[in-house]
Amino acid sequence: MKYRKKPVVVEAFQWKPEMGEVGPVKQRFIGFVIETPEGDMFVNDGDWVIKGVKGEFYPCKPDIFEATYEKVE
Repeated sequence: MKYRKKPVVVEAFQWKPEMGEVGPVKQRFIGFVIETPEGDMFVNDGDWVIKGVKGEFYPCKPDIFEATYEKVE
């Protein structure tokens, strides 16, 4: 059997250092470390930060984001 992932609309933005920190931040370097349900993850300049369906935040590399998501009008 095969299954297709249901489309889900998420809030997201591309992070730049001048924006400051977002979400539950643990440490700050050139980017920052964010707490996610899967554990701590680093957010770099240009990474997308996605707000999940339960209000959680997680980072996504630009190439993966572009291949996975499309803008909703």
